[in-house]
Amino acid sequence: MQLLADYFPLLLFFVAFKWQGIYVATAVAIAASVMQLAYFGWRRKISAVHWLSFAIIAIFGGATLWLQDDYYIKWKPTVLYVLFGLTLATGKIVFQRDLLALLLKDLALPSAVWTRLTWSWVGFFAAMAVANWYVAFHFSTDTWVNFKVWGGIGLFLLFALAQGVVLARHISEPAP
Repeated sequence: MQLLADYFPLLLFFVAFKWQGIYVATAVAIAASVMQLAYFGWRRKISAVHWLSFAIIAIFGGATLWLQDDYYIKWKPTVLYVLFGLTLATGKIVFQRDLLALLLKDLALPSAVWTRLTWSWVGFFAAMAVANWYVAFHFSTDTWVNFKVWGGIGLFLLFALAQGVVLARHISEPAP
């Protein structure tokens, strides 16, 4: 259920785009993000990621609707990926903290593994930012929407699975 709730605005954006185009899809994504915040607020599980995502969709989506130019909505994923990567990098460089260790507090991993995990996610977010930018501004809007939804979800799942395989070597079974 959590996964569906997290991807709810994105999936509605996709359906609305295929049905009515980029401007209706953008308005639907903004409305779905408001509903997502309401849902997580009701469950008392609103995270900083939800607020950040909402702020970015409101700003870039709002500019898209106001100016009737899809240029702005195409920047939204790139900006979000850059902010995620910068947040992890800043946590490590400035505060000497692996923020992923705070998010995944149930995992007991050596410090060096957390560091590698952090930097691999920073690299992944940088690659996703560049990929979104490239597809958004070198291909049609239809191709970008397909990449944003299915390519983004697919690449995230593949990367997370690969990280799980790597981390499995470092997780020990609890003593009976």
